[in-house]
Amino acid sequence: TDPSAAGPTLVVCPTSLMGNWQREIERFAPGTPVRRFHGTRRDLSDLAAGEFVLTTYGTMRLDTARLSAVPWGLVVADEAQHVKNPYSETARQLRSIGARARVALTGTPVENNLSELWAVLDWATPGLLGRLGTFRRHYAQAVEGGQDPGAADRLARLVRPFLLRRRKSDPGIAPELPPKTETDHPVSLTAEQTALYEAVVREALAEIAGTDSMARRGMIVKLLTGLKQICNHPAQFLKEERPRTTGRSGKLELLDELLGVILAEGASVLVFTQYVRMARLLEGHLAARGVPSLLLHGGTSVAARESMVRRFQDGEVPVFLLSLKAAGTGLNLTRAEHVVHYDRWWNPAVEAQATDRAYRIGQTRPVQVHRLVAEGTVEDRIAALLHRKRELADAVLGTGESALTELTDAELAELVELRGGTR
Repeated sequence: TDPSAAGPTLVVCPTSLMGNWQREIERFAPGTPVRRFHGTRRDLSDLAAGEFVLTTYGTMRLDTARLSAVPWGLVVADEAQHVKNPYSETARQLRSIGARARVALTGTPVENNLSELWAVLDWATPGLLGRLGTFRRHYAQAVEGGQDPGAADRLARLVRPFLLRRRKSDPGIAPELPPKTETDHPVSLTAEQTALYEAVVREALAEIAGTDSMARRGMIVKLLTGLKQICNHPAQFLKEERPRTTGRSGKLELLDELLGVILAEGASVLVFTQYVRMARLLEGHLAARGVPSLLLHGGTSVAARESMVRRFQDGEVPVFLLSLKAAGTGLNLTRAEHVVHYDRWWNPAVEAQATDRAYRIGQTRPVQVHRLVAEGTVEDRIAALLHRKRELADAVLGTGESALTELTDAELAELVELRGGTR
């Protein structure tokens, strides 16, 4: 049968991925009409059978009525974790656009809990997992709590026929991909970092001990964030405007050493941090040492983003500093042979997606992944939690966020207490 008879295809994706989609369609299906439905002059007239229409989640929310009027053959939601909250405006509007078939694409089907898997599958295959409340009772609570070892298996068997789950390690998926080496680099805190860390822990635990649950959650998140920033660099935590960067952070000293070796080999590197302030600190630090770098974060325009990717891929600039949330998906950066995670995200799937900016089809050289972990700190314990979480994630394909905000006072103290490993 003629695939074009099925009608046009709508692709809904983050703004930053529209260029990528257009290039990939032109490469793998040359001659197929493609248009961007985005910006002020967007137009849906004279759609050809088999045509691709690319739009963003933002435009889809603004223009649901016009998009719903088209008899789509296929609707694709790329980075479908954008609709992981079924009650959000984005998810509701997307559900109202009819199509003969739906496909959800995501590298992180479960970032925090199994309700997100329900939301994505209930959009793609409505009714498969029943109502959300029933699903939570029958599957999610049993799997996340770990009290019913068979629950993960039962859920996996139910969803497997509707999933095409590919991993780079699967036989025949990407036989041309070179090996990937992952290394955790333990670093010591400096005396300044140690003093800051201990003071923040002491004050926060005293404050948290006597508060009710809602205020307590906020305080715990603030404490964990503060400790991670101190582990990164005191200047980040102290919000210094023109800081002296050298000699104050164990992580930065190790990064300098790593970059020295990487750049001497003529190689390129991606450096991920979840904090834009830290990325700016690194940018200033490298500039002072005469090392050119690019910085991409959530505020970077699409045009600037595409230009940076091109310059990096052409080998013009060897160091690419990226904010984890803004750059963890949708970029092809195969020029990089090294990926550095300057700080650890709470979720292993998000980190893995960021690493895959370099370790993807098109990469021809071995990729080395470096994770910097401050010894004896909360980062050490988070690393151990992440390891356990990845094992459970593989049981169903994802798992519940470790509920760090629900820890008792004693468990929290144990998580954040500073142990040996400073200097």
